[in-house]
Amino acid sequence: MPDVKLVLTILAVSDLARAVKFYRDAFGFGIHVDVPVYVELEVSDRHHLGLYQREAWARVTTRAPLVPAEDEVIGNELYFLVDDVQEASSRIERAGGTLLSSAAMRPWGDLAAYYRDPDGNVLVVATPPIET
Repeated sequence: MPDVKLVLTILAVSDLARAVKFYRDAFGFGIHVDVPVYVELEVSDRHHLGLYQREAWARVTTRAPLVPAEDEVIGNELYFLVDDVQEASSRIERAGGTLLSSAAMRPWGDLAAYYRDPDGNVLVVATPPIET
């Protein structure tokens, strides 16, 4: 198996300034790259989250990304492990995230809550079970 590392996830967004504000308010991520059509946030020292203005993203990929209706989601999910699901949920809601599924124990063992960001991406904040 080749040595492969996922280091960057990029989302196409309708309003770059709004998306940057949402993710910084919700998670406190610092800015790693900031250019007119793209901002890269530092999730950790090994993983970044890119927010790419939708039209500029389409110019690079030669395909326009789908724009979901206000009550729809895009078929992707960002799964964040957090220390406190309730606190993280409060931050996401204050930042403008829409609750999809309240915090609950999931079949795989995590306490997880699901949200929609302003661009229709699904976000999960979760805490794995405490190992004894």
